[in-house]
Amino acid sequence: MEQTTAAHGWAYLAGSIAFEVVGAVALKAADGFTRALPTATVLVAFSLSFWLFSLALRALPLGIAYAVWSGTATAMIAIVGVVWLKDPLSTLKVISIVMIVAGIVGLNISQGKA
Repeated sequence: MEQTTAAHGWAYLAGSIAFEVVGAVALKAADGFTRALPTATVLVAFSLSFWLFSLALRALPLGIAYAVWSGTATAMIAIVGVVWLKDPLSTLKVISIVMIVAGIVGLNISQGKA
């Protein structure tokens, strides 16, 4: 097995997040798994997301990787919902997304300072 560098880990994590977002949007379009193409997209995108996440974990600490993965995907899905799916936008939603991003930044800054 070849060595996975931190740079590779972050690249895998970025890809994993992107597929997580695609899978979530496709899940909305799948309409309860009644539409074939969006349903297939959900299965492929989430499978790729988890596979890339598992590769990222070869080089990144689990706590940091999971926080970045879940927080970034959550924020991106919320933004996609507002921009493309016309989900309602409120001040509280904006503040919450900013807090998620601030938490991710804080965790990354604190990495290795224990």
